[in-house]
This record gives sequence, structure tokens and C-alpha cells, in this order.
Amino acid sequence: MQYISTRGQVPPVSFSTAVAQGLAPDGGLYLPQTLPDLAPLLPAWESLSYAELCEAFLAIFATDIDRAELSGIVARSYTKFDHADIAPIKKLSDELFVLELFHGPTLAFKDFALQLLGNIYEAQIARTGQPISVLGATSGDTGAAAIHGLLGKSGVKTFILYPEGRVSPLQERQMTCTGADNVYPLAIEGSFDDAQAAMKTVFEDRAFAEEVGLSAVNSINLARILAQCVYYLSAFFRLPADIREDVTFVVPTGNFGNVLAGWLVQRMGVPIKGFRVATNQNDILHRLFQTGTYELDAVAPSLAPSMDIQVASNFERFLYYAEGQDAAKVREIIQTFKDTGQYVFEDFQADGFSSSRTDDAEIGVIIKRVYEQYGYVADPHTACGFSDDFDGPEIVLATAHPAKFPDTIAEAIQQDSTHPSLETLKARAIVKHTVEPTPEAIKAFMRAH
Repeated sequence: MQYISTRGQVPPVSFSTAVAQGLAPDGGLYLPQTLPDLAPLLPAWESLSYAELCEAFLAIFATDIDRAELSGIVARSYTKFDHADIAPIKKLSDELFVLELFHGPTLAFKDFALQLLGNIYEAQIARTGQPISVLGATSGDTGAAAIHGLLGKSGVKTFILYPEGRVSPLQERQMTCTGADNVYPLAIEGSFDDAQAAMKTVFEDRAFAEEVGLSAVNSINLARILAQCVYYLSAFFRLPADIREDVTFVVPTGNFGNVLAGWLVQRMGVPIKGFRVATNQNDILHRLFQTGTYELDAVAPSLAPSMDIQVASNFERFLYYAEGQDAAKVREIIQTFKDTGQYVFEDFQADGFSSSRTDDAEIGVIIKRVYEQYGYVADPHTACGFSDDFDGPEIVLATAHPAKFPDTIAEAIQQDSTHPSLETLKARAIVKHTVEPTPEAIKAFMRAH
């Protein structure tokens, strides 16, 4: 299978090339040239374990990786999860379920993709003998998951940009207390959007990318999206058979990658009813689905910091399909948005999406209500997925463990929320570096290290 850029100005590439480059040379995001039809495969897949399902799914896409090698990569990627189901479902009522995606090593849904991506990189380096420099930007969980997916990988140096003071203290400790000498947490002044914009500009410098062996771990990397597709398949199979085709997936999201993965699975023939995009007060996606206008606004720091994003990079992949796979139109829309901070769609089609918005004042109230009603503790991001009124059965994606946000949980329900892996971090020294959020400063730091 070949992969094309959403901006249509570079030739198709293999899976391994798309993963190694991360961002396409024309600034676009890679997508499969054609999406497969999974419907005929579903009966045979229903009884597979999580790792078996992941291997079967990825084998369709990673056609340039030997199947035995792919099997080993996948098997190694899910050994550090603390639940036998990997992505267990909790039933709160006959029509309300939670898909727990926080049982990986950094207690966030990003582990599903980044444990896998770390092993893909390791295999790639072993094949080619070429070291790589991984660059990412994080609003909280991606950085920690990327770092822990790459720890101990020979030939990898990891540089993670994050907004100083705008991630939770424990998220910061997960990035800065590893003790690894090939990990560089880079604190910037500004927002995640500032970090992401600078990072993407660095990737567009192809000479620099070649010089340092640059690769991406953000959800601009196609492997991230494909890995996340698997937990939608797994959840679909494990929902009650009599309602599974009537269940809406409710997805807390800021960068659109998490919900895009599910939407792609639906486009591949899996009969998922639809998706609700659950935003915090940084609600560019909610405003888009309500009004058809994609408009930049200031980032307001919130109790759900991993969603403090106003430029949703994965929206470009959705846009490619929404505009009939017209790469020229995608380029026009992206450029208009970049120049003006706004794009108004004349006839915007939500295409199976609804949306909701939750501000800080509501998050604590929801955490308390969900705990009192169901005995379930939701982290602040997951809380954004719970709504008082829902249209039929729903499954809320629990994107992070509540122990990562102990102050918010304690204030809402007067209970401590802890996890052993986080407690051990509190005694370790923080090691971080400060850089300006400019492409020049980032490139200079990377060259020096």
C-alpha cells in the first residue's frame, strides 16, 4: 500500500517512509492512497486478542514490513499495560460505557500508539543502521508517552517541546524525571499551538531533516492514527452485540487525532453509528461542527490541559476527505486559515459528528456527578465526554488516569487519586531545558545535542 500527502505535491511513498518522515515534504499529512474495506474481515477478527487484532489490522497497511517482524513489533508494544484487556470497557449503565485507555506505562491513551511507534523506530534503525532524532510537541500526555516509548532505544535522541506552566505537575515529571541522557524535554514560553507551529516549520526544512535524521511522534505521524484505530475495533467487538451498531463514541479531543482514528475505521466499513467530539473551553472543533466556521481563538489554560489547543493539526486529514480528496482545495483552505485565522465553509457537512463543550466551571461538577451516580472517577479530560442528556447508547473514551490530576479530583470528590508509577517520580530531580519557540532556536539546540 502507498501513502499520499493531503496537499498532493509529492509522489506516493511506502509505509516505512511515511512513518520515518512524519510530515510530508510538502507540509501535508500522509494518508493511505485508498482505504480498505474491513467489513468482510470483521467476523474473523472478533475473537482476536488485542495484540492479534492490532497485527491483523496493521498488516493491511505496513505492507513493506515482513509479517514476522511486524508480529514481533506489535507483541512487544503491549507488554507494559497493566490490564489483561489492554483497553477494557467499564459498563456504567445499560446505555453508558467507558473505554479505559489509560492502562499503559504513562497512564494516557497516547501509549497505544507511542509504544508501537517506538518499536517501529527500533526495527527501522536495526534495518538501516541510521540513527534518528525524534521531535515532538506536547500539551501534556504525548510528550511523556513518546519519551517512554523511546526509552532504551539505541540510535534515538528525543526532543519534546512543551508549554512551561501549562501541563500538570505530574505530566511534567513524567517527561523530565526519566534520568535518560538521550531525552531532552524543552520548555517554551507560550502555548502548545506555539510549540506545534514551530515544530511543523522545522519539519518543512528538508535539508535540516536529512542532516539530523528527523522523525515525528506527534499525531501528524500516520502510525499514531493507525495504532489508535485498533482500540475502536476492539471496543466495537466487545460492546453488547445487540446495541453495538447503535453506540456513539464520545471522544475528548483537542488535536482531532483521537476521534479521526475512529472516523477512519467507520469509513473502512465498520458500522459505528457516529462520534461526539468533546472539547474543553478551547473549543475550535465544537464551534466548527456547530457553525461551519473554523476560526482561531486564544488558548485559555484549563483543568484539562492536554486539550488546550486551538489549531487541530489532524483536521487536515478529515478535510481531505470532506473536500472530496481535492488536494488543491485543501491547500487553499489551509493557506487561508494560516493567513487570516479563519475559514468559513459554504456547505459544511458534519458527516457523522456531533460536538459538545465543557468549561472549567463544569468539569468539577461533572466529576462529582459521575462519581455519585456511577461510583466512577473520571479525569478532567474524560469528564468533558459526559453529558447530562445523550441520544442513545454512548461509550466515553477515558483518555487519562485520574491520578495524573490529583488536585482537580480532590477538589471535586474529596478523595486522593494516586498511582504507584507517579508516586515514584516525586522524589526524582527535574531535568529540563528552556528554548525559544522558534524554528531557529529549536534547530540550534538539536544540532548542539
